[in-house]
Amino acid sequence: MTSEPASAAEVERVFRAEYGRAVAVLVRRFGDIDVAEEAVQDAFATAAERWPATGIPPRPAGWIITTAGNRTVDRLRREASRADRHARAALLHTRGDPPEGGDPPEEGPVRDDRLRLIFTCCHPALAPASRVALTLRLLGGLSTAEIARAFLVPEATMAQRLVRAKGKIRDARIPYRVPEEADLPDRLRAVLAVVYLVFNEGYTASSGDRLVRDDLCAEAVRLGRLLAELMPDEPEVLGLLALMLLIEARRAARTTDGGGLVPLAEQDRRMWDRDRTAEGQDLVRRCLRRGRPGPYQIQAAINAVHSDAPTAAETDWSQILRLYDQLAAFTPTPVVALNRAVAVAEVEGAAAGLALVDGIDLGRHHLFHAVRADLLRRLGRNSEAAAAYDAAIARAGNEAERAFLERRRTTLGR
Repeated sequence: MTSEPASAAEVERVFRAEYGRAVAVLVRRFGDIDVAEEAVQDAFATAAERWPATGIPPRPAGWIITTAGNRTVDRLRREASRADRHARAALLHTRGDPPEGGDPPEEGPVRDDRLRLIFTCCHPALAPASRVALTLRLLGGLSTAEIARAFLVPEATMAQRLVRAKGKIRDARIPYRVPEEADLPDRLRAVLAVVYLVFNEGYTASSGDRLVRDDLCAEAVRLGRLLAELMPDEPEVLGLLALMLLIEARRAARTTDGGGLVPLAEQDRRMWDRDRTAEGQDLVRRCLRRGRPGPYQIQAAINAVHSDAPTAAETDWSQILRLYDQLAAFTPTPVVALNRAVAVAEVEGAAAGLALVDGIDLGRHHLFHAVRADLLRRLGRNSEAAAAYDAAIARAGNEAERAFLERRRTTLGR
């Protein structure tokens, strides 16, 4: 019995959902990241050719992993007769073929392939930004352009960063192994950054016509839960999980039936997921009792304040501003400054918020211009607001965000 033919979009969804798992399994099997990534990309290229005719198999991830693994074994055996035959033969001898019916058993303190891949990519020999970027590339299959947008850097800069990271791994012979228990805390900061960036890319896709990528949101929350099980005494781990749950709880209210963006102030809060909200708020309270604040915990607390308000008008913006003051002390970044300026505008007025926004160096990012446009609109400076909306529209990569900004722009007239 054959499956229904698959569309290109369906193949793309499988790629997005299963790429990271497949790479992680093959890194564990073969111990070589370049081999694993190349094999998975080749397997998906084969799938893109076959599945539109044959349909997606019942277990697409297993098909990709098996196809990639078999082809890699064949290729490494062929290459064993070349100049690098000793290294390749040793790799095959050490790793061996997978046992009948599945992958080799996992070892070490981290029992999930994808989570293990994050920890191993976050090796201290790599620069922190490179660790995060490389793991986003391997785990989520994000394009260089998508990762560049997450880091607010040009695409060419990010491409060079990824090349350098892989070169460092190769030249320094950094092993892809399960970290020892004692190594986990030192790598935690980069690991949390990776999970959060995966979630952010899922919650607001940097490109494409869909606002949300459900697969990345679900994967980030899943990894957050695994981290919380692995390191239950780390309050920043709990803080990150709380943050993601509180934001994810609003997802159903965040788009219209047609996929249009609905801003926080206009969302129907009855549509928010009560179970996720309650779980996130409970985690925030657990963090507060620890008395060891950190950036993720503070961001979670900010979102807990939003979730406490029955309506947007009842939001306690003064408390949110105080929390942003704390967050700015931990992470004095332009993005934090921009969000703090929004809170200032709610507490002290649009003019006070705009004065702060105009002092922030974030002109490459569409959200900077979108916030500035909104504040100018509120102040009645419509011609300036229109120009700011135009700047935001020109820089927005996501179609849903761009359409929302265009609708706001049209309310100003010419």
